[in-house]
Formats: sequence, structure tokens, C-alpha cells
Amino acid sequence: MKILVFGGFLGAGKTTVIMQMVRHMVSMDQNVKSKVVLLENEIGNSGIDDQAIAGTGLRVETLFSGCVCCTMAGEMIENIKYIAKKFSPEWIVLETTGMAYPSKIKQNIRENFPELECRLMCLVDARRWKRLQRVPELRQFSGDQLEGADTVLVNKCDLVSDKELMEVDASVREMNDKPLLVHIVAKNEMSDDVWRKILEGGEGL
Repeated sequence: MKILVFGGFLGAGKTTVIMQMVRHMVSMDQNVKSKVVLLENEIGNSGIDDQAIAGTGLRVETLFSGCVCCTMAGEMIENIKYIAKKFSPEWIVLETTGMAYPSKIKQNIRENFPELECRLMCLVDARRWKRLQRVPELRQFSGDQLEGADTVLVNKCDLVSDKELMEVDASVREMNDKPLLVHIVAKNEMSDDVWRKILEGGEGL
């Protein structure tokens, strides 16, 4: 079993990207009954429509209160244990709230499940990135979001110029120069081949 923590600011396109990704994960092997479990963590309301998820055949656990890296940390670990025992999925995809600190979630999971592979994927909004960086508190928070990321997906690349996109890349690299960085346009469906390469660490991209 592998765990993928998925972070990013509200409005960056997380729901669209996650739906594409989990559809790809499920399609890789139709014989696996519980291929993916999506573990949501949105404050107040579900961030992904349960009916849309049901249409993919996914098993879903939805958390409604708190933030997984704070008050819900213990419950998150218990949920992962429950999911592993009940469904034995190949993947658990944990969607964090837009105000979470994904690196702390990743650290918490690794401390509790050292035997499991846990990756952190973060989504960046190319169109809003420069505007967010002008606010010191949001710039600091951006760095906290990207800390520990294994993959950074830069979304909405079609809405900025090549020069602006290069500036976004440079800014992201200043905060974390280690992750695989991939440009995407989430509204355009990405091919299974691209998703496979992203999930395998980027070889061939």
C-alpha cells in the first residue's frame, strides 16, 4: 500500500486534478476491487462530490471537521489503519484542506507507518502565484506548503506567459529545489501515460 498526500491552495484546481489522477489509478488494473481509497479532509463541507466519486467505483472516507495536521492527526492515523484493514487498497490518496501543512502530515504518516511509501504532491496555481507571493504571510505559507514535496504540479499554465511561468518555476525552486516539477492544464484531460510517469517519479517526462 502506498500513501499519496495531496496539498495545494484553495482554488488551485485540486479537485479536478485529483479526480483525473484517481481515475488513472483505477484504470491501471480493473481487477483490483479497491484500487484507491480517497481520504478527504475539507473543513466544513466535502470538497469532492460524493456522487462523482461513487461513479468511479472508489471507496471513500470523508472527514468533516478539523485539519488533519492539527486536531485530526490521531483520527487520520486511525482512519488509515481502518482503511488498510478493511479495503487493502494499493493507494490511499489523502486530500488535505487548502490551509493544511502537508509536510507535517507526511511526517506524521511516516512516523506511524515507516514500512509504507508516502509521497507528497502539491498543486500550484500559476495564475495566482505571483500575487500570493506579494503578501509576506502567504509567501511563508507557500513555502510551508511546498516543504517536503516530492512532486509539484504547476496548474493553469495556459493562463500565463512563458516568462511568467519561468518566474513561477524559479520561485518554487527557491522554496524547494528537490521535487519533480510538472506543468499541467487541469481542465485538459492528461493522458494515462503522463499520469503514469508522474506517479513513477517523472522518468520520461
